[in-house]
Amino acid sequence: MVRPCPSVGPRGRLRAWPGARELAPSLRARPARCRRLLPRGGAAPAGGGAEAGPGGGPGCAGGAAVKAGDMTDNIPLQPVRQKKRMDSRPRAGCSEWLRCCGGGEPRPRTVWLGHPEKRDQRYPRNVINNQKYNFFTFLPGVLFNQFKYFFNLYFLLLACSQFVPEMRLGALYTYWVPLGFVLAVTIIREAVEEIRCYTRDKEVNAQVYSRLTARGTVKVKSSSIQVGDLIIVEKNQRVPADMIFLRTSEKNGSCFLRTDQLDGETDWKLRLPVACTQRLPTAADLLQIRSYVYAEEPNIDIHNFVGTFTREDSDPPISESLSIENALWAGTVTASGTVVGVVLYTGRELRSVMNTSNPRSKIGLFDLEVNCLTKILFGALVVVSLVMVALQHFAGRWYLQILRFLLLFSNIIPISLRVNLDMGKIVYSWVIRRDSKIPGTVVRSSTIPEQLGRISYLLTDKTGTLTQNEMVFKRLHLGTVAYGLDSMDEVQSHIFSIYTQQPQDPPAQKGSAPTTKVRRTMSSRVHEAVKAIALCHNVTPVYESNGVTDQAEAEKQYEDSCRVYQASSPDEVALVQWTESVGLTLVGRDQSSVQLRTPGDQILNFTILQLFPFTYESKRMGIIVRDESTGEITFYMKGADVVMAGIVQYNDWLEEECGNMAREGLRVLVVAKKSLAEEQYQDFEARYVQAKLSVHDRSLKVATVIESLEMEMELLCLTGVEDQLQADVRPTLETLRNAGIKVTNRGEAHLELNAFRRKHDCALVISGDSLEVCLKYYEYEFMELACQCPAVVCCRCAPTQKAQIVRLLQERTGRLTCAVGDGGNDVSMIQESDCGVGVEGKEGKQASLAADFSITQFRHLGRLLMVHGRNSYKRSAALSQFVIHRSLCISAMQAVFSSVFYFASVPLYQGFLIIGYSTIYTMFPVFSLVLDKDVKSEVAMLYPELYKDLLKGRPLSYKTFLIWVLISIYQGSTIMYGALLLFESEFVHIVAISFTSLILTELLMVALTIQSWHWLMTVAELLSLACYIASLVFLHEFIDVYFIATLSFLWKVSVITLVSCLPLYVLKYLRRRFSPPSYSKLTS
Repeated sequence: MVRPCPSVGPRGRLRAWPGARELAPSLRARPARCRRLLPRGGAAPAGGGAEAGPGGGPGCAGGAAVKAGDMTDNIPLQPVRQKKRMDSRPRAGCSEWLRCCGGGEPRPRTVWLGHPEKRDQRYPRNVINNQKYNFFTFLPGVLFNQFKYFFNLYFLLLACSQFVPEMRLGALYTYWVPLGFVLAVTIIREAVEEIRCYTRDKEVNAQVYSRLTARGTVKVKSSSIQVGDLIIVEKNQRVPADMIFLRTSEKNGSCFLRTDQLDGETDWKLRLPVACTQRLPTAADLLQIRSYVYAEEPNIDIHNFVGTFTREDSDPPISESLSIENALWAGTVTASGTVVGVVLYTGRELRSVMNTSNPRSKIGLFDLEVNCLTKILFGALVVVSLVMVALQHFAGRWYLQILRFLLLFSNIIPISLRVNLDMGKIVYSWVIRRDSKIPGTVVRSSTIPEQLGRISYLLTDKTGTLTQNEMVFKRLHLGTVAYGLDSMDEVQSHIFSIYTQQPQDPPAQKGSAPTTKVRRTMSSRVHEAVKAIALCHNVTPVYESNGVTDQAEAEKQYEDSCRVYQASSPDEVALVQWTESVGLTLVGRDQSSVQLRTPGDQILNFTILQLFPFTYESKRMGIIVRDESTGEITFYMKGADVVMAGIVQYNDWLEEECGNMAREGLRVLVVAKKSLAEEQYQDFEARYVQAKLSVHDRSLKVATVIESLEMEMELLCLTGVEDQLQADVRPTLETLRNAGIKVTNRGEAHLELNAFRRKHDCALVISGDSLEVCLKYYEYEFMELACQCPAVVCCRCAPTQKAQIVRLLQERTGRLTCAVGDGGNDVSMIQESDCGVGVEGKEGKQASLAADFSITQFRHLGRLLMVHGRNSYKRSAALSQFVIHRSLCISAMQAVFSSVFYFASVPLYQGFLIIGYSTIYTMFPVFSLVLDKDVKSEVAMLYPELYKDLLKGRPLSYKTFLIWVLISIYQGSTIMYGALLLFESEFVHIVAISFTSLILTELLMVALTIQSWHWLMTVAELLSLACYIASLVFLHEFIDVYFIATLSFLWKVSVITLVSCLPLYVLKYLRRRFSPPSYSKLTS
C-alpha cells in the first residue's frame, strides 16, 4: 500500500513525511497519469472529493473532475534538483523573539493557581505595545529610515554642502526648504500614526478586571496582571491574557468565545472548563485547593495547546489533560456567561502578540521603475558634470569644479518626485474609497494603487470569496436512492413513520408483504442517516428572548421561535437545520449530553462519551454517544471522501456518487457509524485518556488511539450542501479574462469555473496531494503548464501551498500577482502576493485586515482593477514623466547657459525663482494630472481589453522616458538660446525672458497632455499663472519689473514659447491622426 500523502496540520502547517524521498524514484518511473499519491487504503481520491470545513463542514466538490496527471501525458517531467524554500521572508519564531528581547530560551512552565509569587522563571509584563518608536527614539528613528535611502541622503549632503563657502551656489533656503518640506511631511505622518498607536495601547492596557485573592475580589488593570493570577472575565469582555478556563457561570458548564479579532472567524467557539475546578462549589474555593497547570512553552500556534492540570491535595491526586478546548487566548471576547481563568502567558508571550508580525513592506513595481529611471538621471548628472569639467581641460582645482557642477545640475534629479507620487497615491486611495459603485471598499495600503493596473495573475479562494458562504442542504444519497429538494417530503414521511408506527402492525395483505418490508427497511435506513447527521456535529442550540418568552422559559420549553444554532462552520448549521426540517430537531446540548425532539414531541436523550473535533489534518470529525433509552453505544463519523473511503466498509458506489455530486457543484460529506460494545468502549477510553495526558507527541498518540476505532465502519449516506456563487461572479471572471488576467482558484473545484473552458478546453484542475508532489518534484514543469492555461483550479489547497504558488508565479514569470480571499487561511497568500485583496465575508475580517485592499463583494474586484487600477497607473506614469520633464527642462537651460559663458559653474536662477518654479508656479497644474482619464469608467468596464495594453508597461517605459528626455532637452535649449538671441542689453533681461517662457511652456505642456478636463485642472492652470504674474512685483531682485511691462518682452516671450511648444502640438496631432491609441477609437 502506498503511504498517504503529506498531511496538513492545523491551519495548513505541513508535517514532515518520511516516505516522500523513498517514493520519488517510483513516481519518476511511472507514467504521467499514474503519478499521484493515493490516500489511505490505496483508494484513488473520489472524483468529487470534499474537504471538510471547520468543525466537520463539507469541502467542495468537483476536485478531480480533471486529473492533473491526465493533462500532462505529453509533457516530459524532470525532477527539480534544487529544493525551494517555503518562505522568502525570515520568520522570527518564539525563541528568536524572546532571545532578541532578553528573555532567554522559552521553556515549559508550572503555574500555581492564585500564587503568582511561585514562579520558576521570569515572565514579561502584560503590556501591549504596538508603537515603532518611543519618545527618545522617534526623531532619530524617523530620520534614519529616511536617510538610509541613497537619494534622500544625496539631497541631505547637497544641502549640507552649501555651508562650505567654496561650494555655495545660492541662498541656503533654496536647498533646505524643499528637503525640510519632504521631511516635515514624513515626520508629521509618522507622529500621527504613533499617537494613534499610543492611544489604542493605553486604552487596552488600562482596562480593569477582577482578580481573585485571599482577601476577596480586587480590581486590577490589564497591564498589572501576572502569570498565576485568577482573573474573572465578564460577558462581552475582552480576555486580557492567555488563560486556562477553570470555571463558568453557565448551567451547561461551557462558554462561547468570539475569536474574530484573533483568527478572523466570526463563528463562536465552544470552550470547556477544567472538570475538577468546575465542580467546586464557589470560585473562592480555587484558592483553597493545591493545584497547578503544567503548560508548554510559548509558541505562535493559536489552534493547539498541550498541558496538564494537577490537583495535589486530593487522594489520589487528580490529573486532567488540557487542550485548545480549555484555552482562552488574549484578544478573544466571552460571548456567554462569566468565566474564571488562571493566567499562563503575558506580554510578548501572548499568542496574539507572537502572531502579530510586521507584514512585508510591499514596494510597487511602478516605484521600482521610477527608482531605476532616477538612477539613470543620477548617471546623467555625473556625466554632464564631468563633460563640463573636461571641456575646461580639467584646469585648476577641477575636482572642486566637479562638485560645483554636481550641485548646479542637481535639479536633474527632482526632489519633488517622491512627494508628488506619494500625494498622488493618497488621492487615488481617496477616490477608491469614495466610489459609490463599490461601497465599503477600504484601502489599507496606500503605497501600491498602481499595482492594480498591471495584474497578470489572479489567485482567489472559493468559499466565501466567489460564493456566499450560505449553505443550503441539497442532496441525501443512500447508495441505492437519492433525495433532492423536491423529494424531502419522502424523507420526512420516513422519519414520521418510524416514530409514530404502532407496536403491532396490522396484518398485511398477502400480495403487499414484500412492499411493506422494503418500505420498512428504507425507513430505517433513512432514519439512521438522519439521526447520525443530527448527532455528529459540534452545534449548540442557544435560546434568546423574543419579547414574548424570556430566555429561561424558552430554554426550558425548547421554544422553536427563540432557538438559534451556534457552530464554528456554516456547513454544520445547514445540516442541523435540515434534520429539523425533516422532523428530528436538535433542542439541547451541553458538554455531556444531546437532546433531540421527534415528530411526536418525544425527547431523545444521548450522553456524549467522547467528541473528536474536526482538524485540517484529519479532515473528519467523530462523536461517541450512548442512547439513554437503550444503553447502546455508537461511534458516528463524518468527513471528506478522500479520508472516509479507507475507513468505511467496502462498497461499489461511494467514489462514483461522490464524483457525480461533485460535478453538480455540491460540497460532499461521507457519514458512517460503528456500534461499540461496553467492553470495547472501556478499553478505548482507558487508552484515550492515557494518550491525552501525554505532554510529548500528544496529538500523534491521540490520533493513533482514535484510528484504532476507525475501521470497517458502516457507510450510512452522503450529504450534499450547496454554497451558491455571489452575484455577478461569472461576468467578473469573464471581464478579468478578457483583460488578459489568468485566474487560479485556491479553494475547491466548482462547476461554474468551467465557464473558462468555452474557448480553450485546457483548464487545469489539481487536488492538494497531487499539487504537493508537483511542487516538490516537478516544480518547473507544473508552473510551465499552469501558466499556459487560462484557468487553474486547486482543490483542498493548504495555506502554505497557496503562498508557495504565489511565490513561484512571481519567480517564474516576473509578472504581478493579485490574491483574493476572505478567511484566515488566505492571509499567507494575500501577504505574499504583489497586491492582496480581502473580502469581508462570514469567515471574519482577518483576510480583510491583512490585505492591501478590502472589498465587500467579489464583483467589486472588476471595477477596482479595470477602472481604479488602470487610472492610477496611467496617472502616476504621466505625473512622474512631467515632474522629470520639469526638472530636465531647467537643467538643460542651465547646461546651455554654462556652455555659452565658458563653462562657468554659475547658477542661472537663484533664490526664490528656483523654489517657486517647482512649487507655486507649476506644482498645481502638474499635480492636477492625477485627475486626468483617457476614457470614462463605463467604457473601461465595457472594454476590458484596454486593461491588457497596460500589462506591457508602455505608459512608463524606457522608450517613453527617452522621448520625454528629448522633449525636455529640445524645449530647454530652445528657450535658453531664444532668450540669449533676443535679449538686448542687460543680463537680467535673459532671466526675465527665459523664466517666463519656461513657466508658460510648462503650463501649455500640461494642457497639451490632458485628455479630459476637470474643473480643478482649469483652476490650477489659471491660479498658477496668476501667482506668477502677481509675484513679479516682489521679484525685482531677479527680474526687471519695468522691462516685463514692455511690448518687446511680450513678443519675445510669445515667440520663444510658440517655438518650444508648437512642433509638439503638430507631432501629437499627426500621431493621433495616423496612429491613434486604442482608447481614442472608443472616446469618439
